[in-house]
Amino acid sequence: ASADSEMAVFGEAAPFLRKSEKERIEAQNKPFDAKTSVFVAHPKESFVKGTIQSRESGKVTVKTEAGEVFPMNPPKYDKIEDMAMMTHLH
Repeated sequence: ASADSEMAVFGEAAPFLRKSEKERIEAQNKPFDAKTSVFVAHPKESFVKGTIQSRESGKVTVKTEAGEVFPMNPPKYDKIEDMAMMTHLH
């Protein structure tokens, strides 16, 4: 079965559940550093993306809103069907 026929059961929602081939290729080629890309807990948005600026004596400086820091998955995992393939689960 092709990817399109698998997604047909979701009707109008299908485009929101899986990236297009073009978007998947762009995400795989997007620069990503697993050591500096993180999610930061945010009181209103749940989590926001952040980039670690520095690490010193157990303290991390992140470029974004303040909060608890969690590792972020590479863009190629956006909308992935099998969450077992993800590097980090939150």
